[in-house]
Amino acid sequence: MKSNLTTLCYIQQEDRYLMMHRVKKEQDVNKDKWVGIGGHFEPEESPEDCLLREVREETGLELESWRLRGIITFMTDIWQTEYMFLYTAECNEGILEWVPKKQVYELPIWEGDKIFFRLLEEDRGFFSLKLRYQGDTLVEAVLDGRPISCA
Repeated sequence: MKSNLTTLCYIQQEDRYLMMHRVKKEQDVNKDKWVGIGGHFEPEESPEDCLLREVREETGLELESWRLRGIITFMTDIWQTEYMFLYTAECNEGILEWVPKKQVYELPIWEGDKIFFRLLEEDRGFFSLKLRYQGDTLVEAVLDGRPISCA
């Protein structure tokens, strides 16, 4: 079984995020969604080890600086609970699939992603966000231990 510890990084360049459209794996909780760069921890990795390895494997980029923004508890009735370390990083090299930040909300993304994108836009300090889903429907969102609107 894969680790339930993961990293997710939204690499920024000016007013855009680097996004990945998950379309290749059939048994993928993120199938058909747009997500950042990241993946599951390997044995004996720290969050930063996982972040740097996943970014390198998925993009070929070597991050020189990054910022831990929060921890997301991703819960669903279909998959095991996942604890995700959310990072942002700056990048000024390479050409990948850069999506303007204002268009991210128009993509097929998880509803909970919209919450943490708003937190990133607000440049909120470190946060803990728990997201509970039933299927693809967000049914509970808790920010820093307090329930918030799922809308």
